[in-house]
Amino acid sequence: MRLLILPSLIALSLSGCSLNTTVGEAYKYSNNNGKSTSAPMSTMATKPQAAQVIDQDLQTIIDKSWALTLAYSPELAASLGDSSAAGKLTDLSPETLAEQNRQTLQLLDSLKQLDRTQLSKDDVINAKILQDQLQNQVDMYRYKEHYIPISSESGFHAYISSIAKASFNNETDYQHYIAQLSSLPTYFAQQTFWLQQGLASGITPSKVTLAGFEDSISAFIVPTEQSGYFKPFTEYPAHFSESQKQQLTAQGKLLVEETVLPLYQAFYDFMTQDYIPNAREQIAASALPDGADFYQNRVEYYTTLPMSAEEVHQLGLKEVARIKQEMEQVIADVGFKGTFAEFLHFLRTDPQFYPKTAEELLKEAAYIAKKADAMLPKYFGKLPRTPYGIEPVPAEIAPKYTTGRYSGSNRDDQPGYYWVNTYALDKRPLYEMEALTLHEAVPGHHLQISLNKELTNLPNFRRYSYISAFGEGWGLYAEYLGLEAGFYQDPYSNFGRLTYEMWRAARLVVDTGMHAKGWTRQQAIDFMASNTALSMHNVNTEIDRYISWPGQALSYKVGELTIKRLRAKAENALGDKFNIREFHDAILENGSVPMPILEQMIDAYIAKQLS
Repeated sequence: MRLLILPSLIALSLSGCSLNTTVGEAYKYSNNNGKSTSAPMSTMATKPQAAQVIDQDLQTIIDKSWALTLAYSPELAASLGDSSAAGKLTDLSPETLAEQNRQTLQLLDSLKQLDRTQLSKDDVINAKILQDQLQNQVDMYRYKEHYIPISSESGFHAYISSIAKASFNNETDYQHYIAQLSSLPTYFAQQTFWLQQGLASGITPSKVTLAGFEDSISAFIVPTEQSGYFKPFTEYPAHFSESQKQQLTAQGKLLVEETVLPLYQAFYDFMTQDYIPNAREQIAASALPDGADFYQNRVEYYTTLPMSAEEVHQLGLKEVARIKQEMEQVIADVGFKGTFAEFLHFLRTDPQFYPKTAEELLKEAAYIAKKADAMLPKYFGKLPRTPYGIEPVPAEIAPKYTTGRYSGSNRDDQPGYYWVNTYALDKRPLYEMEALTLHEAVPGHHLQISLNKELTNLPNFRRYSYISAFGEGWGLYAEYLGLEAGFYQDPYSNFGRLTYEMWRAARLVVDTGMHAKGWTRQQAIDFMASNTALSMHNVNTEIDRYISWPGQALSYKVGELTIKRLRAKAENALGDKFNIREFHDAILENGSVPMPILEQMIDAYIAKQLS
């Protein structure tokens, strides 16, 4: 039921990846959500594109909706240059959330009453996407999504720590940070209140997914000088005087020692003594209050299509059968003498496939990423100006975190980051790294999300939003594009690509199996383990992710299959007029969109090329 992770912008992954959520939520869970009044967000594009001419009535609704987003997301507002929002944290009080929902309902009603017959093609798209965003916010409030501000991977207590990663250029930045630290008791109290409401009403994560969750809290319970919250007070700009440093350091040390660290200890005690022992035993979303309706809502939201859980399940079984044939062909090609299961065991246990150090894994990711950079001009006419870096997944969340993820930035003075999980190196096979890198970095998430932000012709609610079926579908398509580009020269890395594709196909089966068809957790684990070469650690981590994040896992395959089908449609229609660079630019030129709109866009692209 949570929209956590991510990711980033989103998140935003996932082989684990980016978040399919509204801009405010996406921003909250980015690792770069620091504020800076001295370096507000720019348009990012070297030459701003002409903004769309939007119908005045629609523009009024868009403006009100964006203002509402910023009003209730001070961290986002501050990152975009609103100095009045700096130093504030999101208010999660019952009164505030109820008022936000009331205003969202009003906007949604106004949008539904808008006469769309008179709108331009672009405005029809704008209205559709905004309505979907507003409807999702209303739906999530109705289904009490705020009762579960945690997931199997982590939770609010980890994501809020990103305030310490802000840019600190002057004393005002430090005072804003100190104000945020001072507000943490209220923030934690509000989140804990909602967790308690969840316990009382049976709306919690499944208990089995919370095994080891307490480790993500205890990672923050360290001596003051070792706390990430204290780090800004150890690294000052050169122009600061000694008296400034001493004064700020004393303030920071006192706050971290007497306010922040006790908060984490109290939260640890609450989770271990009260919450986790009393969390629900069932794994299915359908077992929640209004659970069947909730899960169907998530299926449609994450696929952007009117699909039933059963339709998704059958699609998954069909794809699993197809991909398995390709995997068996690779096994035959390498001359392995044994069964499919024995080959998977060989891949999971042979030391040749595993890095010995975190540095080796990160260097391998960097090498692959650089090779991927070089393939871009052949396949894309337009490339983003924002660069990306590579970082390990933060240690405090790594044990229960997915293999890799992309974390974007809302600022033009910061890059995006491709996160690589360096925890448990014997569970991080190198044969998966090419597919993972193509998905999370380029031509996958970084390229798509960065280009999205640079579309200055689009209204802000679209530039900073993420539709999972589009983004994750694109990420999976990017893995396939690597095959076309000759990326997988080693049969084992090609098997890694296939196991990643199988992973996404199997998700269709296990997600719907657990949440709609009565599957047990063990059934889901067995299905995933018997059909992919994922390590058992990753299998268990992923199954728990699907349990705690119903429906999100459906985005990948549905989106990828749509993009592949539309490409085949364009190739057949255009023949020798088909240009792969132009096709990819056409896919990406309007940002993140639902699948039906993407089809309309490609139909228009084909018609234009034929005219």
